[in-house]
Amino acid sequence: MKPNDRNDTPVILEKDAKAWWKEGVLYQIYPQSFKDTTGDGFGDFQGVIQKLDYLESLGITMVWMNPFFGSPLVDNGYDVSNYTAIHPRYGTMEDFQEMLDGLHCRGIKFVLDVVVNHSSNEHPWFQQSRSSRDNPYRDYYHWWPAENGTPPFRDSIFDPEGAWQFDQQTNAYYLHYFAKEQPDLNWENPKVRQEIYAIMKFWAEKGVDGFRMDAFQYASKDTTFPEWPKGHEKEYDKWYGMRPQLHDYLKEMYTEVIEPYDLFAVAEGAGTSFKDAHDLVDADRNELQVAYHFDCRDISKDLEGYQLSEFKAVFTKWDAAFKNNGWLAIYLSNHDVARLIDRYGNTDAAFRTPSAQMLNTFLLSMRGTPYTYYGDELGMTNIDMPKIEEYVDVSAIGDYNRAKAEGEDMDQFMKKLNFNSRENARTPMQWDSTKNGGFTEGKPWRKVNDNHQTINVVAQNKDPKSILNHFRKMVKLRKDNPVLVYGQYQILQERHSEIYAYTRTLDQQQVLVLLNFSKKQATITLEETIKTGTLWINNYDRLDAKEGQITLQPYQAIICELIN
Repeated sequence: MKPNDRNDTPVILEKDAKAWWKEGVLYQIYPQSFKDTTGDGFGDFQGVIQKLDYLESLGITMVWMNPFFGSPLVDNGYDVSNYTAIHPRYGTMEDFQEMLDGLHCRGIKFVLDVVVNHSSNEHPWFQQSRSSRDNPYRDYYHWWPAENGTPPFRDSIFDPEGAWQFDQQTNAYYLHYFAKEQPDLNWENPKVRQEIYAIMKFWAEKGVDGFRMDAFQYASKDTTFPEWPKGHEKEYDKWYGMRPQLHDYLKEMYTEVIEPYDLFAVAEGAGTSFKDAHDLVDADRNELQVAYHFDCRDISKDLEGYQLSEFKAVFTKWDAAFKNNGWLAIYLSNHDVARLIDRYGNTDAAFRTPSAQMLNTFLLSMRGTPYTYYGDELGMTNIDMPKIEEYVDVSAIGDYNRAKAEGEDMDQFMKKLNFNSRENARTPMQWDSTKNGGFTEGKPWRKVNDNHQTINVVAQNKDPKSILNHFRKMVKLRKDNPVLVYGQYQILQERHSEIYAYTRTLDQQQVLVLLNFSKKQATITLEETIKTGTLWINNYDRLDAKEGQITLQPYQAIICELIN
């Protein structure tokens, strides 16, 4: 469809096409890094409660919070030892309820991070499971008797030694796709599934509005554990994820939990094909609601930067695949990747503000539910950690050990780790310019970025042209204009090397989005049929436009209505 081509009747192929989770703007909170009120250096529920008015001021409508359950914290809470208890560092169940009620009274829904591909090895289920081979909980996990020889190789995301861990107590190996302290649950056992649904119902009764299913595409396993070809782990998601049986379990979950409680659910990962993704989220499947794919996460891992052409291609192909059915998450950062501005923008003093504004304009003007990671509304940046001794993340340490064992150039490895490590995304929130950025009065669990003296909420609140206030404008613009939610997307001049241009069209309304992804001026010549009208958003004070040409300043972002 060309710009200004109108459809008298919008295409709506899915049942219940409009939904609160499509129209929402989601904000992700890493709880131990958001706000500390006890002085122990870790964020807590009361810290979120103190900042409820700030969250409301952003205009966001959903909060996803990373795990806060009972846990030995080997993987920062993704190793759960008690699914219905709060880890003491975050507070009490009463604190949680106060936080949840505070969000709800401000019109903000709450999405719980559910970690049920695996548990902690300190969970009572696993302690029972490993106690004897005839224990009733034995089949809650995956075991391989040692007398049958070494189990067929399975790769571990965190452990360079592989995913089978020998346990002397019963002379057997247990399976862990992540750290050895995170044994995988046996979803093929219906008793396990019922236990998990009961956990989800527990939290639904508390009032949570949805679930984010961690690592869920890996939950189903072939329990015969056949031999797989050497090198299969290089296509991890293909071999380890999305077994057909997973859909049976999701339908069961939908019937028992999601539908009765009118919840929203999204799984981490969307398989290896568009069919996989649609099978997860198309409305008539009765499984999940939103596809959260990894393609956009992999665009920028190279120290030399990324190609805008690839960036455009990823988002364009996914939008095309979901044009009529299904729904996508739109994100550029989360707790598992480095900061948005370092990967896709420019941290130089002259460009940090406009590049962060430009990226947030992109996120909030695309079709799909936008996910914003805490601090990205400020343009928080990576933190410099050149030595492995500074890292506490189990993933970083595992990758380091793997690289060392394989004889990699460790100087080069550390440069890449320093740029890509997910620890960059977990530094404390920068509230003000005081010591520790106003995050804590104690010693923070991770060092606060030194640039908190200039990049912080207090400073940006005062500046009408700040990244923060631009973010607020964009959120309001999206909420006030359904065309930015439901409008069809079409890319323009796909081969332009600096500018990402696209339209959004809903009924008789059409808007144009122009984003300069470069640190130099860039010009785009529009087709004669495109007539620009009211300017909706502009992160500069100027716009150079004449005779069908628009010249954008470095990282300039504009949205304007088009005239019919």
